[in-house]
Amino acid sequence: MGLSAAALRASLDALAAREPAFAAALARVGHPGPRIRERGYPTLLRTIVGQQVSVASADAVWRNLQAILGDATDPHAVAAATDEQLRAAGLSRQKAGYARSLADEVTSGRLPLAALPADDEEAIAALVRVKGIGRWSAEIYLLFAEGRPDIWPAGDLAVQIEVGRILGHPERPSEKRTRALAEAWRPHRGAAAIFAWHHYNSDMAVI
Repeated sequence: MGLSAAALRASLDALAAREPAFAAALARVGHPGPRIRERGYPTLLRTIVGQQVSVASADAVWRNLQAILGDATDPHAVAAATDEQLRAAGLSRQKAGYARSLADEVTSGRLPLAALPADDEEAIAALVRVKGIGRWSAEIYLLFAEGRPDIWPAGDLAVQIEVGRILGHPERPSEKRTRALAEAWRPHRGAAAIFAWHHYNSDMAVI
């Protein structure tokens, strides 16, 4: 589950050895802590619940789901819930549909979360077949919950901003450019993403 602290440090040290700008940024803000989530259905459902709402709001909806369904971590409970129950928990009509889609994919066996394809792009493709799970959500799941070391969420705004800042670019690079810039960082792009978020949130990230 997730990249361990030791694995994260080793990857970042390897990046720093090949990329002087990363070495300088690492010296400024230090190593980030690991970002680890539980592998499996509950984490993906919480991803859906948390879309476009605050952390506090997402937590409140999750507590409501637990209270109404008994065990929101069981996909069968969501599959058996009525629309009224899901709406009463605080899910929008759209999110209720997404939650049902995820529960159906898992309970039917079409989405084997314990045995996703080893190839990262194939795993992303399997996840985005679920309504409500886009590429960014799939990448975040694979990075945080499965600890895949070379996941690169180039579409993340904070990642784009910090890659540009760390490398000294005058403007934020596009998603396409961010993806191209990171080719030289394989197979450590997951650690680079975690460091980018760490750098983004650091008071010491002065360039």
